Amino acid sequence: MTPSGDAVRFDWRRGGAAAGALVAVLLLLGLVVLVAWSNGERDKALELERHAYDVTILTRSIDANVSRSEAALGRFALDADIKNSGNVYLSYWRLAGHQIGQLKRAASTTRDQQDRLAELQAIYDQLGAKFDNVARVITAHQGDLGISYYYAAAGPKADPPLQPALHAKLREIAENERTILQQRMERTRFFSARADRFTDYLSWLGLAVGIGAILMGAVAIQALRQFTYARRLAENESERAEVLEQAVRDRTHELWEANQALKAEAAEREAAEAQLRQVQKMEAVGQLTGGIAHDFNNMLAVVVGGVDLARRRLNGPRREVMAHLNNAMEGATRAAALTRRLLSFARSEPLLPERVEPRQLVGGMSDLLDRTLGERVRIKVDLAADTWPVYVDPHQLENAIVNLAVNARDAMDGAGRLKISTANVKVSANEVGDIRPGEYVRISVTDTGCGMPPEVKERAFEPFFTTKPVGKGTGLGLSQIFGFAHQSGGEVGIDSQVGKGTTVSIYLPRSSVQPPIRLHAATSRMNEEERVPGARILVVEDDPRVRTSTVEALQDLDYDPVACASGEEAIGIFDKQTFDLVISDVIMPEMTGPELIKILKEKRQDFAVLFVTGYVGESGSDSLIGHELLRKPFTVGALASAVATALQSSELPPTAAAAEAR
Repeated sequence: MTPSGDAVRFDWRRGGAAAGALVAVLLLLGLVVLVAWSNGERDKALELERHAYDVTILTRSIDANVSRSEAALGRFALDADIKNSGNVYLSYWRLAGHQIGQLKRAASTTRDQQDRLAELQAIYDQLGAKFDNVARVITAHQGDLGISYYYAAAGPKADPPLQPALHAKLREIAENERTILQQRMERTRFFSARADRFTDYLSWLGLAVGIGAILMGAVAIQALRQFTYARRLAENESERAEVLEQAVRDRTHELWEANQALKAEAAEREAAEAQLRQVQKMEAVGQLTGGIAHDFNNMLAVVVGGVDLARRRLNGPRREVMAHLNNAMEGATRAAALTRRLLSFARSEPLLPERVEPRQLVGGMSDLLDRTLGERVRIKVDLAADTWPVYVDPHQLENAIVNLAVNARDAMDGAGRLKISTANVKVSANEVGDIRPGEYVRISVTDTGCGMPPEVKERAFEPFFTTKPVGKGTGLGLSQIFGFAHQSGGEVGIDSQVGKGTTVSIYLPRSSVQPPIRLHAATSRMNEEERVPGARILVVEDDPRVRTSTVEALQDLDYDPVACASGEEAIGIFDKQTFDLVISDVIMPEMTGPELIKILKEKRQDFAVLFVTGYVGESGSDSLIGHELLRKPFTVGALASAVATALQSSELPPTAAAAEAR
């Protein structure tokens, strides 16, 4: 061939080789892109599959937490004294609400699934409102009413049945996610198969490219050189990456050590705070114990001295003996009053609540306050016309207002302006102390006295804490008001400025109906016309001295008493004899008084009941509702009045022995 022809053939070969190489490279790049795309789609499908599993697990977790919350609320309703049950219920319920929020963010974004999530949220909110109402009723110590509310909200006959609807909606959401999961699993399998197929294609093409690389020696050598150079660069980058990774590890370790140090500091601070709280508690207990010991020693000195002097003068003039005995009785009465005030502070003293109109009660106290405070104190009464009614013990409320007025007078050194006002208010949670949200009546007493510094205001409600001179106060006034307010479901707040005056406000919840306990005073007078001579009475008292004195007093009152020391013994006697009245101590070993009366009422209904107690905190006042209650220590006159009232209020016919005695 001519030189020109050789040149043309050489160019054609080079062009063909370049074109073949270019086609092979393009095919290789295309397959690499397809493989990468297929692997990416497979990874996305796997991620969506794991996401669907997470949503399913989340629905089961919500279902379990709702069930745990309901169980904790049920335990709390059965026995409100289980302190942790209310906290467990609230923790699980809030955790379920938080997980529902996570479910909204994690679930499928389809319209049907979002509608189901909205319905689930609505059912959760409605059921939460019912459970919160049950918890409030239980916390208010309303006994069987809390159990009734619980069954109405979560029982099998709940209307509407929100809890089954909640479980059903969770199952529906899980079923929808499982359907989506099946679709995503199919998609995963599809892209996995495609990625494998493209990988096979890429392998065959790589083989072809290898063969072509052998045919193109010069290109392969050049490529090898470039590869060597690129590998050198990659090694350099790898070394740099290792250095950077080591730096990251070092920094991470430093951050971990700093985090551990912060945790240790937080633990030390928490331990110090707990120790401080314990020290404060022990200081309050020590102060309370010292105050009780001081006052009781004074009162017991009067009782012991009076009894001892009366015993020494038994053969002397009657007037002198009676004077000493009266002094001893006065000391014992003061000791009993102090005990009642302490029980009121501890919120263990039973109240006699009834519907009270604060406007009428405060308005009717004007004369009493005028006589108590004196003429130098100007009293202004500002009563709202539409003040809501409250359900409290009216005598305790009057005592609280009088105590506040007397404290205000002392803060003003006996002269100044005193304002008593009432108002209807709506408060939020913890707006005043530990108050719960709702509607309250606020009764405020404002003075123009010296005011309280912060350190005094902080300790104002502590028992036996007082800023008055020795002999001017016991330090139980504000603490008793605090106990009365809390026992009535309310709260007490203090607003004071030094040099300008103090305002003490009692917050009492708006009226709610609740049956009272009929409590007899420990020093009531005997009414001869109310007696039922000859009535047979079963006396159940574990203390032998109290039992003996009670029986002798009943015999002096012309009753026919039979005494026993325990509930089991009382049941045996009750089965053999007929009684008009059962007098039982509330707190006894093995069987309490309310438990005994419940058993006896199952046997017969035709007898009256009188409970005797000095402390009802452990037995609970709900079990005493509907019965007469006599508080220890009591006089013979108080016992006679309580027995007569119990016999007459029972409206039961007397036994044959009582009828003959009449």
